[in-house]
Formats: sequence, C-alpha cells, structure tokens
Amino acid sequence: MSEHSIPVTVLSGTLGAGKTTMLNHVLREAGERDLAVLVNDMGSVNVDADLVAEQSDISAEEEEELVELSNGCICCELRGDLLDAVSRLTREREFDALIVESTGVAEPLPVAQTLTLGFDQTDLDPTEFYEETGIEPLEGCHLDTTVTVVDAHQFRDAMESTDVLEDGDTDKPLGDLLIEQIEFCDVLVLNKCDLVDEEALEHIEETLAVLQPRATVVRAEHGRIDPELILETGQFDFEAASQSAGWKQELREPHASAEEEHGVTSFVFEARRPFHPERFADVLDSFPDAVVRAKGHFWLAGREEEALTLNVAGQSVRVGYGGDWFATLPPEELDEQFEAFPELEELWDEEWGDRGTQLVCIGVEMDHEEVRTALEACVLTDEEMAADWETYEDRFPTFEMLEEGDEDETDSAESEHDHGHDHDHTVEAEVGLGD
Repeated sequence: MSEHSIPVTVLSGTLGAGKTTMLNHVLREAGERDLAVLVNDMGSVNVDADLVAEQSDISAEEEEELVELSNGCICCELRGDLLDAVSRLTREREFDALIVESTGVAEPLPVAQTLTLGFDQTDLDPTEFYEETGIEPLEGCHLDTTVTVVDAHQFRDAMESTDVLEDGDTDKPLGDLLIEQIEFCDVLVLNKCDLVDEEALEHIEETLAVLQPRATVVRAEHGRIDPELILETGQFDFEAASQSAGWKQELREPHASAEEEHGVTSFVFEARRPFHPERFADVLDSFPDAVVRAKGHFWLAGREEEALTLNVAGQSVRVGYGGDWFATLPPEELDEQFEAFPELEELWDEEWGDRGTQLVCIGVEMDHEEVRTALEACVLTDEEMAADWETYEDRFPTFEMLEEGDEDETDSAESEHDHGHDHDHTVEAEVGLGD
C-alpha cells in the first residue's frame, strides 16, 4: 500500500447498539488526529450525520470532514456511491484516518469487499468518480479495521428476535444480521455494560468468543472507548476475517462436547446418508431455542444433484443452494478436482461420492445429545435407502440458478443473497416449513 494511504475504519452494529454515540466519543477524544467521517443512513434524512455534526467538532458544512450517504445501504445499493465518496475524501489526503459508520441493517462483509476490491467485483460498475477523473477509487486509502458494536443489554433478545429489518428490497432477520456483524470484524465493542451484571456479561463474552474467536472484545459504557483500539490498528485481513467465523473454526478444530464455562458449547454433526425431507423439515420447524447458531451443508434425499446449505441464527432459519456435488461432474473434470483437492479422496464414497452432511451447532446450555439425536433421526434408515426417494414429500424451497446479470430467485419463497458464500449465485430462503 502507498506510504500516504489513509486507514479506514468501518463501524457496524444493529440499530440502537450505540454506534453514533461511540463515534462522537472517538471524535472528541481523537487528540491530534484529524478524522473524516462518512455516515450512512437508510432514510432520506441522515439523522446520524446530524448527530455527529451537532455533538462533535466536525461540521456538516465542511464536506471534506463529514460526508452523508442517505436513502440506501452501503452494503448493497450504495456501493458505487461509497466508492465515490471515499475517493473524493481521500484524494486530497488532508486527514489522518477515515471512519465509515454504516447503517444498522448493513452487513460488514460486502462493505469490506467494496473497500478492498473496488469495482473489480463482477456486479459493480466503475464509479462516477473514476469515470470523471480516471483515478482509481481506492488508491489513496486502505481498509484498516472493522468494528462491530453490540448492545449488551439487548443481546439475548436480539439473538432470539423474529423481527425482520428491511434493507432496500431485502428482508433481514435481526438475529441473523447480528450474528453476521459479529462474525466479520476485528474488534467487538460490547456496549451498555452498565446495564448488565457481571455474570451476564461473561456469558455474552463467551458467546462472542465462539462466534468470532479472532476478534478483540472491548467492554464499554455509553460508547466510551480508547480511540487507539479502533483507529490505525492494522488488524484487518480480508481472508482471515472471512474465514475465521466460529462455525468454520469449529469444523477445523471441534471442541469437546462437555459443558464449558457459561454453557456456551458447540458440536459438529456429520452423516454420509441423506436426510429424510419430511423428518428434517419437522426438526427445523421446532429447532431448539438453545441453538443460537447452526451452519453448514446437507444432503436431502431426492436431490442428488445439489448440496443445500443451512443457516440458523436465533429464530431465523434459512435454507440455500450450496452448489452441485463434485460427484455430478464428468469423469475428466472430476479427475481435475481430485488433483486440485487431494482431501476429496479421503471422504469419497464409491457409490455416493462427496454427498453428505456437515453442520456446526453452537448453543447456550444446549443439550448436545438431544440435538444430535434429533438430527440422527432424520437420516435415512437401511430400508429407506433402498426405497424410492421420490415418494417422500419435499417441502423445502427449490432454487433456480440463473445466468450472470439475471435476478436470483426461488420457486417457492423470496430469496436473499448470502455474501459470505463461495458460490457466485447462492440464494437462501427463509423457511417456515410447517406452513
């Protein structure tokens, strides 16, 4: 990166977590640092930007210090505007660091993608700034730190919430959004700690450590933190941030199933036979509240071409398309995959190839045996393996993968993009399979 590259801190957190309060505190306590701020708000009136201007030394009239992006979210429809704004701010290099406060419904991962890849993303056109000036939009800055603010007082309620937040044309379950913000960050600020007792705080910290083991966790009251903890830390590493979410780490290094301090535990469920679609649908309809996070892929009887993904966050249960099994490839292409991924041979089944299920379950005071037994009961028996799988009722949504440039859609439910998945056209559908 350039010697004069300006460090950028991205500030995320659900509505009411205290992002703006913390931002104003950081601005007041920044000392000799000259900071610029970009504030994103979903509404047509940027209330957060007004609060920053009113409660700090930054003036909304000074365009080089405070920029507002309104009427949309920077993780989706305003990504081009984000690049334009960052480019115009950083090209003059008249400040020491930039803080981007995203709206409460923004996912940090796509924001980080925009600030690291620019318009080198397939779905992002060159920005207006680049077209006008010919200057690369990110040549004067670099993403330095990603920060998520968590409301300690409302943490449990938010995790279990069935509320759906609207982000443009996308609906996001609150619990799911909270976990996505936790899983992708360098620093977790546990705010409003004065409203929670010590035992509860330790419990929350244990949950955060499982969901995002690589993040630095900082306790705060009224948003008061040391600015040094989130400015010019040099902590951001996109590959590490996107790969080290708790569920992925658990796949690599499973914990023992014994109860740990504060009851936050996890286990990996694996099966080499498919799930019975009716029984698995019934399990998902009554998934235990103690499971705060479950994620992975599964094999559903009757769908031998595609792997499906499960994404449970609080009360939100989503099923998505995870790509086709390697076993569906022509022999010559399969040989190439064996050469590229030698580990495939270890799990390869002579009849079924790589088909199977691998799910991570993370919970609070979770009865491992109860959850595992429920999942095992969904696996086909010997008799069912020999039966006609097409006769089983399949209530799961179906997914049609479209060509580049078309809109993703499902046959039976509204779909959502999963920005964190490896597949170009992954869609997910919120499921209430008993309906």
